[in-house]
Amino acid sequence: MLTALETLRGEYVFSIDVIDVDLDKTAESKYDELIPVLTGENGQVICHYYLDETKVRAFLQGRQT
Repeated sequence: MLTALETLRGEYVFSIDVIDVDLDKTAESKYDELIPVLTGENGQVICHYYLDETKVRAFLQGRQT
C-alpha cells in the first residue's frame, strides 16, 4: 500500500507516518484484521488491505481545498 500511495506524490502534498501495529497495542486492538490500513490525520479509515485510489484521491482533494 505504501508503494502505491507514493505514486500520488506528484499530484498531492501529504506526509506518511508508518506505525508498526505489532508494537502499538492500541493500534493492534483497533485495526487487528484490517492491516495494512490507511487513516487520515483524524484517525478515520480511508482504506485497508489495498490502496483504494478513488477514496484516497477524494480524501486528499477534500483536505486540500
